[in-house]
Amino acid sequence: MYYQNFQAVIYENPLSRSGRQNFSCIPVHITIKFTAKWHLAVNLFKTGEIMEEPVKIGIIICDRYRRCAGGKCFRSLRNREGAFSRYKDMEVEAVGYTSCDGCPGGNIEYAVDEMMANGATVIHLATGLVVGYPPCPYITYFRDFIQTRYPVEVVYGTHPIPEKYLTMHNRLGTWSDPKWKEIIEPTMADEEIQLAYN
Repeated sequence: MYYQNFQAVIYENPLSRSGRQNFSCIPVHITIKFTAKWHLAVNLFKTGEIMEEPVKIGIIICDRYRRCAGGKCFRSLRNREGAFSRYKDMEVEAVGYTSCDGCPGGNIEYAVDEMMANGATVIHLATGLVVGYPPCPYITYFRDFIQTRYPVEVVYGTHPIPEKYLTMHNRLGTWSDPKWKEIIEPTMADEEIQLAYN
């Protein structure tokens, strides 16, 4: 889904209502948002200045890690590593961070409402849902449900997969199913980065 949500808002010049057609007095403000694989948000003012708005994201973690303070997720967001490498050279704001509330994911239905109220346009299903033993059996359902119910994009993963998890899951054959290739792809990294996240 490359273009799930398109929004254009033009604020009318109040002088035009009075019959005066002087549109240069008050800036016309246009907001365009693509909530999809590529995110674009700009404000266009009469000066021609273009200002990029931050991409607002929410993060949902596996409840088995509910005490996690988010160190690896926020480090990788700051460094634009793992699934956050997609935001290279973009401003990003995390507007929500919560757990799924345990199997079968009762909080998925409610967390996204709150994140969207804070402006989220992208939801990240944290790497912990992918690398845990066993990985989340509901992860594809979570993505399908969220994208069907809400006008947001869902991304698998946050921080890069740590080397110790990659090694064990390769030995277990966990990710041999082709569907897992798509799921782990955003969080794959070179060995140096994998080791840095151990």
